[in-house]
Parts: sequence; C-alpha cells; structure tokens
Amino acid sequence: MSDPKARIGIIGTGWWSTTAHIPGLLANPAAELAALSDRSEAALARATAVFGPRKTYTDYHAMLAAERLDGVIVATNHTSHYAVAKACLEAGVHVLLEKPMVLEAAHAHDLVRLAAEKGRELIVGYPWNYTAVTRRARDVVASGRLGALQLVNVHFASMVIEFYRGNDQAYAPVFGYPVTGPGQAYSDPKLAGGGQGHLQMTHSAGALFFITGLQAERVSSFMDNYDVAVDVIDAVSVRFKPANGRAAIGTLSSTGNLGQGDGGQLLLSIYGEKGYLLLDQGAGTLYVRLEDGTEENYGPLPPDDRYPKFATSANLVDVALGRAPNGSPGSIAQRVVELLDAAYRSTAQNGQPINVADLG
Repeated sequence: MSDPKARIGIIGTGWWSTTAHIPGLLANPAAELAALSDRSEAALARATAVFGPRKTYTDYHAMLAAERLDGVIVATNHTSHYAVAKACLEAGVHVLLEKPMVLEAAHAHDLVRLAAEKGRELIVGYPWNYTAVTRRARDVVASGRLGALQLVNVHFASMVIEFYRGNDQAYAPVFGYPVTGPGQAYSDPKLAGGGQGHLQMTHSAGALFFITGLQAERVSSFMDNYDVAVDVIDAVSVRFKPANGRAAIGTLSSTGNLGQGDGGQLLLSIYGEKGYLLLDQGAGTLYVRLEDGTEENYGPLPPDDRYPKFATSANLVDVALGRAPNGSPGSIAQRVVELLDAAYRSTAQNGQPINVADLG
C-alpha cells in the first residue's frame, strides 16, 4: 500500500504561489496538488503552462464544494485574506494563510476562534518561524534563562520599494520570477492594505511574538509613504502586557527603501533581567549571553536554510497527515495583527497611542 498523501488546494496563483507553494508541493512526496483557484483565467493558464495541467477554478467556493481537500493554501491579495480563509475553515479544511494574516484585529480573533470550533489548524506563512536559530531562540526564552523580558528591539530593512511603485519588473533579475511578479498587489492600498507594515514588518513581528510569547498592550507609531501610496518607513513603540507584574517595552523599525540586490537585515535583540540574545535572521546566527558571562553561539545556517520558503506548505501537509503540530499558529499571528492594526491607527492619529484592547 502506498503512503497517504495530503490533498491540497491553492487559492491565488500569483507571485508567491508560483514561486514557493506550487513548487514546494510538487517536490513534496507526501503532497498531492489537487486543484488551483484564481479569479483570473489568465493567471491559471500561466500557472498550468509552467507546472502542468490540473483542475482549475475561477471561483474558490466551487473548488471547496467540489474537491475533497485536506488543506488549502490562501495566497490572495491581503485585503481578501479574511473572507477567503473564513470560507476555507467553514468548509472544514486545514488552512495555510499567507502573511499578513488579516488586516484587522477583530478579523484575526474571528479566524482563530473559528479554527478552534472546527478543530482545524490555521497556519500563517512565516518561513522564519521554521529556522533552527529562531526555534533555538524560542527555547532559550521559554527556558527562563533570560529571566523576565524587559526590552525588545526589532529591525527589518528590505528591498521592496519598486513593489510599492508597482514596478515589479525592476526586481525580475533578482527574484527570477518563475511565472509572474506581484504586479500591483503591493502598490494599491485596495489590494495590499498597507505597505511596509503589512508586507515586511509582519515578518519581523511574527518572529518576535513567536519567540517571546509577548502580546502588545499599547502601541504608538509613525510611518512615511514618501512618493508612493503605501507606507515605506515605519517606527513603532510598544508596551507589552505585563507578566508577573512586569511589562516589557520595545521598538520595531522597518524600511523598504534599500537598493536593488541588497539582501537587507532582519535583526532581533531581546533583553531580560538575566541575559540577552541577538538573532540575525539574514546571517542565520544566534548569540546568547547570560549575566554570569556564559556565552552561546548558534549558526550560521547554510544559505538555503536561512529563509526556508517551502517550510510553510510542508507544515500544512504534515499537519493534514497528522505527522506534525502547527509550526506557525494563527494564535501567535493574531498578536502581529493586533500590533499592526494599532500601529496603522496610531499613525493615522499622528502617533497617538492606541490600546490594543480597544480594537475589538
């Protein structure tokens, strides 16, 4: 008897599906790519021309009704994430929802609640949560060796400014799109919501909350759009919910205005009462120092392991087959949405602090 395979459907056949999810599933012996859905017939035709024929649907509701699926990957425009993911969970399948999970805290709470009610896993597409150094950092914090957390600093600088201008072909030599680039998906607020916050800071915040288990309580933010319709430069200050009577504080900064070919930086510094850790996601390294002088170094990871773009779809397959737990839970990503929802609202109010509890 052959080994079982997880039947996976994909909704959205744009840049990231054709770059990561479709290739990842086709290379996974435990996966069967059962069907593709996209409202654009042209997008479906481009994907099947490169990856081979399979069932396609221009209406994802029709796919969910017709196909026997174990899991679905949702990689649509940011503003559609909530409605599409909700329909998938209501259909009773496990869901891998691309980042940003959703744009509003209330929608994040609703999806996490619905997944629990349906007994399904909601995985959010944060590849850095699967690296060995990220998981080691999480273990160090969970062990208590750093003591109570006091200060967190996170910085993410990346090369995405041309995406915000709607000029994805500027990066074709860098990314080598196997089928298509993102087009206007990140430049049009009606499709993207925000810019650097929703496209990039969501990654660094995702790692922060995954590693620390913190939750934002009060947020103040400033952002600048420069010459585009979405934010390019973000600066966020946070007070986290108290733990054992103490509240950590922190900052998150990000810029998308790096030059072509610049690999950027994603740096996390976490300070506790008994020590600190420094995580460099770009280099795949982790340094830990405790107050007694003990030092630990991990990495560097091999280059291909520093951003494992196939890890999220592999986790969906393993979850569907009962072989692994959820490696990037929606309950953690919900905290990212709370932070970013508050940050955008604070920016709209000229940096006025926003209480996360008021977001609904």
